[in-house]
Amino acid sequence: MSNARNIIDVVTEFYRIPLAEQMGDAKHGIHTHFELVIVKIILESGNQGVGYTYTGGVGGRAICNLIEHDLRPFLLGKDASCIEKIWEEMNWKIHYVGRGGIASFAISAIDIALWDLRAKKAEEPLWRLLGGTSNNTKAYAGAIDLNFPMEKLLKNIQGYLDSGFRAVKIKLGQERLEEDIERVAAVRALIGSDIVFMVDANMKWSIATAIKAAWMLKEFDIFWLEEPTIPDDYDGYHRIAKEGGVAIAAGENFHTIYEFQNMITRGNIDFPQPDASNIGGITGWLKVAHLAHVHNLPVCTHGMQELHVSLMSAMPHASYLEVHSFPIDRYTTRPLVLENGKAVAPDTPGIGVEFRRDLLQEYKTEFLTDKIAVNR
Repeated sequence: MSNARNIIDVVTEFYRIPLAEQMGDAKHGIHTHFELVIVKIILESGNQGVGYTYTGGVGGRAICNLIEHDLRPFLLGKDASCIEKIWEEMNWKIHYVGRGGIASFAISAIDIALWDLRAKKAEEPLWRLLGGTSNNTKAYAGAIDLNFPMEKLLKNIQGYLDSGFRAVKIKLGQERLEEDIERVAAVRALIGSDIVFMVDANMKWSIATAIKAAWMLKEFDIFWLEEPTIPDDYDGYHRIAKEGGVAIAAGENFHTIYEFQNMITRGNIDFPQPDASNIGGITGWLKVAHLAHVHNLPVCTHGMQELHVSLMSAMPHASYLEVHSFPIDRYTTRPLVLENGKAVAPDTPGIGVEFRRDLLQEYKTEFLTDKIAVNR
């Protein structure tokens, strides 16, 4: 039956974008590129919504093919206004082969496009549509800087301060823990006592090493220690939080809301960090944000600051927005706006993220070997 809200096409684009310089962390190694997957949903009315996800350089083609071969045929003819219903159905459609993981990235891109349509139809910016607490949020700058020598590390941090940030984060996970502490000490000496300072071990350590590191970090007034060990060890996180004596953050490697439930209740973390690019889009991110609220915890983010600024601004219990080294917003019409150390959400109807195809075009990459035909 004809319906102006029905989905008539889902168009996927894939981009491999080089980073200006190589960046490294403790577990993922050196990053040279990031991948950007853009999804455009077209309705019978002619209205269009745009969503996206990203990777650290691996898996983008698989995400695109999952969307093209499995989710696109499933979505055709669906009423795009029923976002929560579609979200649940997409999860169950590919649950058996892809619970979490790549499936969550694919679902995320589609879900974000559906929210773009919803916000445009409401003629509201996303931050107001989702709650309207504020049009801005606290923000910190975090580089993938484990491979930076000390001089470059400090120069990079100074650049963040010069740009107006009042909070910064560095990577930990050197082969010698003492070297990590030396870098922390040098950064704290540079930024002074008034700047908020986070650290991120990217899952590098054992439980015992993480507890030892936490004790050594205390004197430097660390706001949080992020991902000290692997994300699956909820009981280990509980030990680190209890015995280490510093606040713990985690979440960028959780791709289902149930992992957050376990980490909050069993892992005893202080700062949940959902990422809308891999937790099931805006719908999944909101579920985690509400879960955090129920447990009297703040909500934070990982990556994609150009979208998360609107989500965080909407929440009454927002802590810090991460401004990431994967510069997706450089390829949009509105790079992140910072005022008085806070990130400002866009006021345009929709998700507030519009890509500049003129800047992206040279990085467009084919992902399909044989595009499938779909009967409509």
